[in-house]
Amino acid sequence: MTSAGRPYRRRKNVTVVSLLLLVLAVALGPTPSSAAGTDWWNPTARPAPDSRINVTGEPFTGTDASGEVRGFVDAHDHIFANEAFGGRLICGKPFSERGVADALKDCPEHYPDGSLAIFDFITNGGDGKHDPVGWPTFEDWPAHDSLTHQQNYYAWVERAWRGGQRVLVNDLVTNGVICSVYFFKDRGCDEMTSIRLQAKLTYDMQSFVDRMYGGPGKGWFRIVTDSAQAREVIEQGKLAVVLGVETSEPFGCKQVLDIAQCSRADIDKGLDELYALGVRSMFLCHKFDNALCGVRFDSGTLGTAINVGQFLSTGTFWRTEKCAGPQADNPIGNAAAAEAEKKLPEGVRVPSYNADAQCNVRGLTGLGEYAVRGMMRRGMMLEIDHMSVKATGRVLDIFEAESYPGVLSSHSWMDLDWTERVYGLGGFIAQYMHGSEGFVSEAKRTEALRDKYGVGYGYGTDMNGVGGWPGPRGADAPDKVTYPFKSVDGGSVIDRQTTGERTWDLNTDGAAHYGLVPDWIEDIRRVGGRDVVDDLFRGAESYLDTWKASENHKAGVDLARGATASASSSEWSLFTSYEPHRAVDGDRGTRWASDWSDDQWYQLDLGSTRLVERVTLDWERAYAKSYRVELSADGVKWRTAWSTTAGDGGLDTARFAGTPARYVRVQGLERGTGWGYSLYEVGVRGG
Repeated sequence: MTSAGRPYRRRKNVTVVSLLLLVLAVALGPTPSSAAGTDWWNPTARPAPDSRINVTGEPFTGTDASGEVRGFVDAHDHIFANEAFGGRLICGKPFSERGVADALKDCPEHYPDGSLAIFDFITNGGDGKHDPVGWPTFEDWPAHDSLTHQQNYYAWVERAWRGGQRVLVNDLVTNGVICSVYFFKDRGCDEMTSIRLQAKLTYDMQSFVDRMYGGPGKGWFRIVTDSAQAREVIEQGKLAVVLGVETSEPFGCKQVLDIAQCSRADIDKGLDELYALGVRSMFLCHKFDNALCGVRFDSGTLGTAINVGQFLSTGTFWRTEKCAGPQADNPIGNAAAAEAEKKLPEGVRVPSYNADAQCNVRGLTGLGEYAVRGMMRRGMMLEIDHMSVKATGRVLDIFEAESYPGVLSSHSWMDLDWTERVYGLGGFIAQYMHGSEGFVSEAKRTEALRDKYGVGYGYGTDMNGVGGWPGPRGADAPDKVTYPFKSVDGGSVIDRQTTGERTWDLNTDGAAHYGLVPDWIEDIRRVGGRDVVDDLFRGAESYLDTWKASENHKAGVDLARGATASASSSEWSLFTSYEPHRAVDGDRGTRWASDWSDDQWYQLDLGSTRLVERVTLDWERAYAKSYRVELSADGVKWRTAWSTTAGDGGLDTARFAGTPARYVRVQGLERGTGWGYSLYEVGVRGG
């Protein structure tokens, strides 16, 4: 990346801890307004001095001709990441009761010249030296490649709202390992403590904005906890703010030497607490394998160093296997990270990995599945970015078995081969805030799928997430942004953004802070045309569709629960039972198992004729490669409702037209292993 500030001298001998910090982070008195009383979108009182907004015109309200809300969705942002990682990694605050000069100032150790800005020099290159002064000069920050300074000042978020954004997902974020190894901190490293603080401060920011507009509920920054509330806020022309969570050890669910450090009770307590805080979407794993799921790797030197961090945190390195399908985790590679590896105990080395074994052996654990189903019961949306493909595949299987739509990919970290399955469920996808050329290219690649499923698109800025943002295309770039320009709806005029003595231009500064989101969208329009931007403008409606469907989901009655089960055979064991009823007892720890031959069947008597349209089969490792699902009214005459010759185990969902039947039979034709057939649970559902 190219620095927006002065050139830096390159510092040598980066410490081991510093290298680890770099790679782990990649993981993360008012005065009256002149418009008071006339323009609802301008506050009756704004702190003075303060940032300018540089947008004129009334924000659009209401719905379009078809009754749908309009507006852009940022599905992945970190407003209060300055409170994460011990509180001194990202400098500056989104707001301050004492004003902009207090909010937008550097960390104390960065003064007078950035010499101790350790995280800054390892993320931005050079020696880390920079002008620490924020307000009012902003000589060196914020910048598109300055990863350690506040990008989400409230007035910059306000400018994005004025430019057409109507949904912002504020992911409460932290990482205990980064916190523990960073040199400067002013608080402890417990992840849930940080999450609670960031949630509180988000509500405090809402109150801060409300006071400018005359009191509670009157501001544009509205935290919402259900889709109907979000729709109402957007129809009013305001910004719906959704709380999410992205952390490596939610509920304390880390694993040490493959032993979980949490329980089901911890998960229930944690989910209940997060839900009460207003959280409606979350990640279950991030960067390190935990007690819930395996992660999608990072690559090259970064991947090697994160793997070292994984060992130091969990006592285990990543383990790989050949992928079972077209999806794959990122290749770890065998890149040297000598400084990081010195941190390992004597005699311990980072493993080498075969190029044809690119998938994490760790998928969704039993505790992870319990957490997934707990989120479903609460109508929460699950983020699959950062999950290993093995974990993601299991999550999608579970959601398909239950027809649950609440799946999100918010910032381009899932395997792209999952795209249609996500859309097929009714989920929502957003792309990372790439440069306009790359963003347009990826958006056009998936355009046909969005047209097929009739959905909009989103972006994930990941600002304050230590990821890097679009750099400048240059003052002479083709189709550059020309100022001023009109908002996508045509109702507002947007000029260059000024804060204090600094004015930013996307062409020469890149996406330096959140206030330049409208400029970036205009750059996408100029580079890629109106179609991509129109898909983004439909994002708010699509996001709300996914959310509402998640809230309204009903699990349905499982007709198999309590049904009479029989089978062609049952494996005998001195220690446990593998009888047929074990697959319909509601306990995913028990199972039915057959003898070791191909021609076997498993049958349910539902007790009376019911309308059957879906059968779910949760296979143990002994699965069927070829089998049929058969239905019968009398147990004598059978008809095939569904069949496959390409079974691969896991959780299968057989869907077919609703058919009256009393008996359901799974007829095994060919085994997938040398064992017999074995099912943890069989489910039967009707209309």
